[in-house]
Amino acid sequence: MNKVIVFAGTTEGREICSFLKKYEIASLACTATEYGKCRIEEGGALTVRSGRLTEEEMEQLFGEEQPEMVIDATHPYADLVSENIRSACEKAGKTYLRLLRPSLAADPSCVMVDTTEEAVSYLAGTEGKILVTTGSKELAKFAELPDYKNRVYARVLPLPGVIASCAELGFDAAHTIGMQGPFSMDMNVAMLQSFHAEWMVTKESGRNGGFEEKIEAAKKAGVRVVLIGRPKEEEGLSEDEVKRYLVEKFDLSVKRDVVIAGIGPGAEAQMTLALVDACEQADVLIGAGRMTKAVEKYQKPMLAEYSPEKIYEYLKAHPEYEKIVLLQSGDVGFYSGAKKLQAVLAEDADFSVRVEPGISSLVYFCAKIGVSWEDAAFVSLHGQHCNFLESVRRNRKTLAIAGGKGSVREICQTLSSYGWEQIVLHVGTDLSYPEEQIVTGTPFELAKMEFAPLAVLLFENPNPEPEFTAGMADEVFLRDKVPMTKREVRNASLSHLQLSLNSVVYDIGSGTGSVSIEMALRAAQGKVYAIEKNPAAVALLQENKKKFAVDHLEIIEGTAPEALEALPVPTHAFIGGSAGNLKEILELLLRKNPNIRVVLNTVTVETLAEAASCFKKLAFEEPEIVCLQASNAKKAGRSHLMIAQNPVYIFTAQGGAKE
Repeated sequence: MNKVIVFAGTTEGREICSFLKKYEIASLACTATEYGKCRIEEGGALTVRSGRLTEEEMEQLFGEEQPEMVIDATHPYADLVSENIRSACEKAGKTYLRLLRPSLAADPSCVMVDTTEEAVSYLAGTEGKILVTTGSKELAKFAELPDYKNRVYARVLPLPGVIASCAELGFDAAHTIGMQGPFSMDMNVAMLQSFHAEWMVTKESGRNGGFEEKIEAAKKAGVRVVLIGRPKEEEGLSEDEVKRYLVEKFDLSVKRDVVIAGIGPGAEAQMTLALVDACEQADVLIGAGRMTKAVEKYQKPMLAEYSPEKIYEYLKAHPEYEKIVLLQSGDVGFYSGAKKLQAVLAEDADFSVRVEPGISSLVYFCAKIGVSWEDAAFVSLHGQHCNFLESVRRNRKTLAIAGGKGSVREICQTLSSYGWEQIVLHVGTDLSYPEEQIVTGTPFELAKMEFAPLAVLLFENPNPEPEFTAGMADEVFLRDKVPMTKREVRNASLSHLQLSLNSVVYDIGSGTGSVSIEMALRAAQGKVYAIEKNPAAVALLQENKKKFAVDHLEIIEGTAPEALEALPVPTHAFIGGSAGNLKEILELLLRKNPNIRVVLNTVTVETLAEAASCFKKLAFEEPEIVCLQASNAKKAGRSHLMIAQNPVYIFTAQGGAKE
């Protein structure tokens, strides 16, 4: 007794037999010839027999085997055999599945499909705008496409009822074209170019329906055509759809092999042999649009997607895909989506994941300009915050990837604004492609140029600064008559604050900014907000920010706590001046972050008393209080006198205590 009988005279039929054997579903494969039988690997739960069968013999076979279903995977032109199988199934009361081989386009500019559903299914694995010229009758099916409201433009008859039905489906006025055809080639070209379309869907409507004009227009506009062929008598499922049916029917736990692979800079010549082999063996290729475009030659089902969660959902909805390749830009180890993909797939035992490296764009770039990279620092300026100035400041070489329109120009403008014209900058765009461009110059020179959105940069600093150490001399800051926290107090206060590399800090009452500057140099990849109400002090802050090139220091002119309301959540706060609003400031800080760490300086008895009271009443742990009195030597003739500074009280308090 076999659960499935397969008439397996085609490549697709043999693939289905292999699938059934792999998952140990008792099956019988029937071939017309002995040669066909030899091409199917028998064994396990799969039995193979050869010989042509009449309709009566088929019906008798079905009665003997009592299969749950019969899969007709015969040749597309074996009409009589298919009709006999279908008829025998009807008489025997068995489920009949027709496996259809995809149509081949006679014109390479067309993608041939048999139905609107197949057109939608195919387009779901592509990206780009679509002009649908098949009318309104089946337009609802195109509403199943992801992001259809932005992707699809519908050309329909200019009838009120038709326009209204389009609107009900979610097609707005900008995506609905109500016009009476047929249309000239020029009119079709104008529409395709106006919508920046990459796809056109049409039916074989004949000469009177303007079919030839559509095809010529698509060629002229560089648009691919999805052609829905004229209706055929038979209906059926694709190979993938048959596999999906089997998985659901027999509740199979599909063993799925996933390869997460870097494609290198993009050109085929830079792809690894491991990637090529994985693509050739794959059932589906998934990645962002640039990645899937790079592997179109393999003619596999594709999904243009980069979100790990959405990729996982797609794979769960398509269990027929056993061999999956997830494509990543460059290498998988440098700010790649591979890490998140691994984490998502690791939670599902059905997926076995292998990671294949690719040639990093950074490594490729260094090779092209003849520079070694073992002594370079690496940063990413693509899609995330990074204080690249700190890396450029401290290293002879800094390699970076940048993304976004105008990003390279903005980077050059930032370097120029701080007077860093000693930096030599190399910029590479469209790496490995025919349009590849590599230029070298100073930030000032390159700030005048336009670059492609994605770029690799190498910053060369002939005089890098040593790593920052605490305790900058008071004299290095521009001060004028604005109050400044002295070095001895500044050192102790910042030590108590315990900043990390990524801290987000408020400096409330920042004065000249001596504390802000040192905090910014310590929290090199974080963010510092200097809040100051005195216009003269704000002007000095701006000058000190420029002098020390701390681009991640943001100056806020205003009075706390009002000036703090719209700022991001802080991890730390330093209070050098409260303008009589200490309690309100501390309450706001706790509201923003109940676990915030606060350091407060005061020289007056009144603020000392208020601080002690506030830290006692609010949700802070027991504060640490230090009274610091420093004296500095001053030369008097041949002697030195110690000149005392005012005593400063330093409060250190950690949020998180229960009130």
